[in-house]
Amino acid sequence: MSLSPAIDCSLPDQQRLLRCARGEEPCDLVLKNGRVVNVFDGSIISADVGICGSLIAGIGSYQGKKEQDLAGACLCPGFIEGHIHIESSMLSPARFAEVVVPLGTTTVVCDPHEIANVLGMDGISYMLAAAMHTPLDLFVVAPSCVPATHMETSGASLSADEIARLLDQEAIAGLGEMMNFPGTVFGDVEVLAKLRAACERNMVIDGHAPGLRGLDLQAYCAAGISSDHECTDLEEAREKLAAGMYIFIREGSTAKNMEALLPLVTPATSRRFVLVTDDRHVGDLLAEGHLDHILRRAVSLGLDPVTAVQMVTINPAERFGLRMRGAIAPGYLADLVVVRDLSSFTISKVYKHGRPVKEPCQNRNNQPGHAASPTSSMHIDWAKVDFRLPARTGENLIRVIGCVEHQIVTTAEQAVARVEKGLLVADPKRDLLKIAVIERHRASGNVGLGFVRGFGLKNGAIASTIAHDSHNLLVVGTDDALMERVARLLDRAGGGIALVTPDSELVLPLPIGGLMSDEQPEQIAAAVSEINTAAASAGIVVHNPFMLLSFLALPVIPSLKITDQGLIDVESFATVSLWL
Repeated sequence: MSLSPAIDCSLPDQQRLLRCARGEEPCDLVLKNGRVVNVFDGSIISADVGICGSLIAGIGSYQGKKEQDLAGACLCPGFIEGHIHIESSMLSPARFAEVVVPLGTTTVVCDPHEIANVLGMDGISYMLAAAMHTPLDLFVVAPSCVPATHMETSGASLSADEIARLLDQEAIAGLGEMMNFPGTVFGDVEVLAKLRAACERNMVIDGHAPGLRGLDLQAYCAAGISSDHECTDLEEAREKLAAGMYIFIREGSTAKNMEALLPLVTPATSRRFVLVTDDRHVGDLLAEGHLDHILRRAVSLGLDPVTAVQMVTINPAERFGLRMRGAIAPGYLADLVVVRDLSSFTISKVYKHGRPVKEPCQNRNNQPGHAASPTSSMHIDWAKVDFRLPARTGENLIRVIGCVEHQIVTTAEQAVARVEKGLLVADPKRDLLKIAVIERHRASGNVGLGFVRGFGLKNGAIASTIAHDSHNLLVVGTDDALMERVARLLDRAGGGIALVTPDSELVLPLPIGGLMSDEQPEQIAAAVSEINTAAASAGIVVHNPFMLLSFLALPVIPSLKITDQGLIDVESFATVSLWL
């Protein structure tokens, strides 16, 4: 798939399109009596939309072989997701499309760095192949940071040469988020080679630079990076906007930044903003929606409805060079969404390439088959794994990761550890739990150990192979035996999420890279809900413990994180001792 609509450009088809546009020949389909949202001038007009094949012939008064009376409903361009990691939905690309296309999402720009960190180029190839089995137009940005940093062990490494070859493939929309902002700012040779590969091809480069300000931000942008989705406060976003960046306002399942950032969206600045999800959990997709949910949320916070629509249509289309998408205009791709009004954004019907979408969606060839899944990604040598932490003489003052619900940032706290039989152990009464990251790609036996606050678990352990970005096996628990038990449970399952208590076990297998499943979305959501309910019964106080857990191993987001190599002080971008 290319970045422009895949259409038959034969002369007869072009001539027929023009005859339909002039009203000399009936269109294939006419959507009549709709209130058409014009994302170019901000107007809403009552008009017909004529469709010829997969393209819009024109807006005005048209006759068609088939006609659909919209009875005054609003007609929007198909929604475009500008930044998402599909893997974080736990759904395969085909299953993801089944959910989001009926919700109005017709195009997605995804960064597959999650599966790339597990399976490398094989993982990216799987995502691209899987896209061909969906009704969704899926574009990929080449993952720039595999691994994300030198402070963790991933399943693969992508060199600058491999990135360059990937950028030459079809359906590649640019270079994905450059998380190694220290390497960028200080001119790391390998980082600059990846950036140069995109710049030489005149391709956009996405950023990822939480808290970056001042001259370091200027250097980061000077390297060719022109977007950021990590802003959490108004002044940071204002400075990045002034530096020429597109600001991706994120409202996902964990990180929710919309309320803080929307005041910066004005008539003068709105075309430089894109509404994105970044990470959207399957349960939230089914219960709340996708970009339709973001639109409802934005309008409820006071954003002008047409401006909100621009931020999920023409803005991402122009940002990524997706020609002839994101608008209702002559010659544009006929990806259209009928909504009852511009406040509830209740979806009435979706048209993809000029054809109505059925629910559940069929793929382009109306075939049920999905892309072949990758093989097992679990490689652990249990003889090398050890959860024990020997205590030191005297007071054991330690660093503690502090969780912040609804955010992917953490705090750096401290506590005096509890000691039993010469070992540091969890102390559930103080919400001081042990955390472990077990390397699962190379059977190295690496285990990063530490302590975390914020979960509230009383007696049990939870584990996940969704652990951004290297996706090692991440475990939090109240004692070592339960932690090992839940970790081994996930190993046998081929990856996923799991909870154990002294008398129960619950597991959701995610066999595609330990990240995704090809099972029915409702089935996966029900399993997650069951595990979350059991987690709440075990004392966990956070709404979505596994999503929160998944970001504790992300060493590019402040402040204190943990990988298989130990505790990471993100501010200094270095490993630090557990002890203070």
